[in-house]
Amino acid sequence: MSATTDQAQADGALSQTEYRDRLRELPPSAKLVAKVLESDSPLSQGQLADESLLPDRTVRYALNRLEDVELVGSRYSFHDARKQVYFLNT
Repeated sequence: MSATTDQAQADGALSQTEYRDRLRELPPSAKLVAKVLESDSPLSQGQLADESLLPDRTVRYALNRLEDVELVGSRYSFHDARKQVYFLNT
């Protein structure tokens, strides 16, 4: 194992292989949401719907699936504490 891999595991971050393995089993909508979050994050659910062109309900489902396999994390927005923003756990 490399020092980078050891550090990533110590920090709780996923290796690229583990990330891909978890993502592989998910539906296409979850993969698309993850891809959008790779390029631009953190994003709110509404922003994810706009960027991915998916319906709000589908984005919600995709986020739930990604959270179930611990690929996505969330926190409250600094700009609007009523909203949550989502980011990848990689």
